Amino acid sequence: MEGFFDEFLNPRIMRDMFPGVLTEGAKNTLVFTVFSFTGGLALGLLLALMRVSRSRALRWPSAVYTDLLRGLPALLTIVFIGFGIPIATGWQFPFPRYFPGCLALSMVAGAYIAETIRAGIEGVPRGQWEAARAVGMDDRTTMRLIVLPQAFRLVVPPLTNELVLLFKDTSLLAILGTVAGGKEILKFGRDFANATSNTTPLVVAGLAYLVITLPMIRVVGLLERRYRSGGRGQSTGSSTSAARARKARSTPSFPSTSKRRSGPGRPSPASALSVASTVAGSTSSPG
Repeated sequence: MEGFFDEFLNPRIMRDMFPGVLTEGAKNTLVFTVFSFTGGLALGLLLALMRVSRSRALRWPSAVYTDLLRGLPALLTIVFIGFGIPIATGWQFPFPRYFPGCLALSMVAGAYIAETIRAGIEGVPRGQWEAARAVGMDDRTTMRLIVLPQAFRLVVPPLTNELVLLFKDTSLLAILGTVAGGKEILKFGRDFANATSNTTPLVVAGLAYLVITLPMIRVVGLLERRYRSGGRGQSTGSSTSAARARKARSTPSFPSTSKRRSGPGRPSPASALSVASTVAGSTSSPG
């Protein structure tokens, strides 16, 4: 039993790993995660908009990219970006501590995030599009002001889950090697394990991952429950709007002569959202 603790939970090695495992390992892991997720989110949004476009010239490149990057192992993409491009072209990346790893992870994450956002866009009821067109909004304005806000509301939980997966995928960057001060958690622990010929540094690295990922997993669960209950509330609101719309249709209305008729103008987003919720509610509720 003493040999077990000495090999896996050696207190002297644990003390030696601090504070480096936090000031270098955890810090760099968070830097890789934040920049990679930001780049992947921007790339994923662009690819998703291309995927739902009516133009085949935009849909096909997006489909090829997402299928290719999701079909390849993430480790292969990282090695290709980190080693293949510099060897083939002789070009060195700027900011070598972070740029190659963030670029590779952003490319991989963008492919998965694109499919998540596309599913959210297609999950918005078709009645929202029809209502926006009814008040004179074009497709671009409808996408920006009506569809995308609702789509992101739908995909917040899976996007948060993608953030957790991306945080763990930063461990794959250990294969690239690092410049001084650029080690993420796994690379820091593996170098310590090699230097001490002991497994304790890997156990500490695993605990460091758990300290960060377990709260993130709890946040994902809370968001899923929150948006699930929000969806029920939205469904009830849509039913109420549909009932009001049916009542308004059944009550005759006469134009008022005391008010000046307003000329044609650009509809406001608020009016479009109001009409969209009413139409979507009436189409989703039984007549």
